[in-house]
Amino acid sequence: MKAVVWQGVGRVGVETVPDPQLLQPTDAIVRVTKTAICGSDLHLLDGYVPSMVHGDIVGHEFMGEVVEVGPEVRRVKVGDRVIVPFPIACGKCWYCEKGLTSLCDNSNPNPGLAEKLWGYSPAGLYGYSHITGGYAGGQAQFARTVYADANLYKVPDGLTDEQVLFLTDILPTGFMGAEHCQIEPGDVVAVFGCGPVGLFGIASAFLLGAERVIAIDRFPERLEMARTYGAETINYEEENVFELLKEKTGGRGPDSVMDAVGLEAQAHGFLGVADAVKQTTRVLESDRPHALRAAIMACRKGGTVSVPGVYGGLADKIPVGAFMNKGLTMKTGQTHVHRYLDRLTGYIERGEIDPTRIITHRLTLDEAPHAYHIFKHKHDGCIKCVLDPWADPADHEPTPAPQAQG
Repeated sequence: MKAVVWQGVGRVGVETVPDPQLLQPTDAIVRVTKTAICGSDLHLLDGYVPSMVHGDIVGHEFMGEVVEVGPEVRRVKVGDRVIVPFPIACGKCWYCEKGLTSLCDNSNPNPGLAEKLWGYSPAGLYGYSHITGGYAGGQAQFARTVYADANLYKVPDGLTDEQVLFLTDILPTGFMGAEHCQIEPGDVVAVFGCGPVGLFGIASAFLLGAERVIAIDRFPERLEMARTYGAETINYEEENVFELLKEKTGGRGPDSVMDAVGLEAQAHGFLGVADAVKQTTRVLESDRPHALRAAIMACRKGGTVSVPGVYGGLADKIPVGAFMNKGLTMKTGQTHVHRYLDRLTGYIERGEIDPTRIITHRLTLDEAPHAYHIFKHKHDGCIKCVLDPWADPADHEPTPAPQAQG
C-alpha cells in the first residue's frame, strides 16, 4: 500500500510499504477513506518529538471502512464505517473506566520511554513516535487498529466522511479545551491560535455558553475564519495583546484563556529569539512556550488557563509567580476523545457545528509532501488539508483555498 512516512527532520514522503496485518485477536484493519494533517504532525516533521525512525508511518486523524477483524472483535464488523480516535484506549483499565482514555495504562507498549521523560506514560497514539507506542499512523491506504471494540466509533448514517473525520482529534480537542475553561454564562474567553483546534475551541466556547470570544493570531485568513465563528480578533503582530485584552474586558482580563498553539509558538523580541536559539539545541529548551506565557499573564485573577496545545519536554521562563499569585487554575492534557464522541456527533447531526468549514485544501495521498509544506508555512491560505488515499493524482486537481464562509 501507499503511505506517508517520516524520512528525517523536515522530510516526509509517500512510499510503498507492506500492508498491515492483524497481530492481536482484538485488532481490526481499516481501509482509510479520508485522513488529514494535524498541527501536531508538524512537531514530528520539525523533529521536536523524540524517537521517530525513518520509515515510520505518520498521521493520527483518519477514518474508513472495516475490512478485517480479529477473532475476539465483537462490537464492530466488516463493512462498518468508523472513525479512529487518535489516543488508544484498552477500555478496561482504571483510567479508561473513568473516561480518561488518553491516559490508558495498557495501550503504550513502550511505557519506559515516556516514563523517563514524563514520569508516567500516557496512552499509545497512532502515528506519533515510539515514545507513544510506535503504532503505524493513518496517512495510508490501510491501517491496523488495536482494541477495536473499545476504540472504533461507528459513523451514523447520513453523515459524510468530511463531517466526521475531525472527530478523530481536533474537534474533541477544541471542545475539551473549551470545557476546561470552566465557562459560566457571561464569560469572556480568549483563544491564542486560530488554527483548526483554536477555531473549534472558539465554536465550542460559544456552544458552552461564553458571551464573547477573543481570538489572537497573525494570519489574515485564520483571523477572518475566526470572525465567521463569531469571535472578536487581535493580530498580535499589529497590536499589544495584553493591553488590548485588558481594554476589551474593562481592565479585568478574560475569565479564561486557551493556548491552542503549543510548543512551536512564534514570538517577537528577546524571548522569541532566546526560545528559538535554545530550542535548536534540544537540550537547553525543547518547547517554545510564548503562547503559554501570554495566556498566564493575560488571564484575569482567579481565572482558568486551558492548554490544548501540545507540549513535549522542557520550557523556559514560565511566569510561575503570576500563575500562583493570581490564583489561576490550569487544565490540560491529550484529548480523551472517546468521552466526547456521542455529544459532538449530536451537534453535527443537528447542524449546530459544521466541521467541514475549516477545510481549505483537498488533496491526494501522493500530494502529502506538498500538503505538509503549505500547511506548515501557511501558503495558499491553507488552514486544513484533507487527503484522499485512493484518489488518482492524474484525475485530481487540488482544491483552491475558499473564502471563509459565514
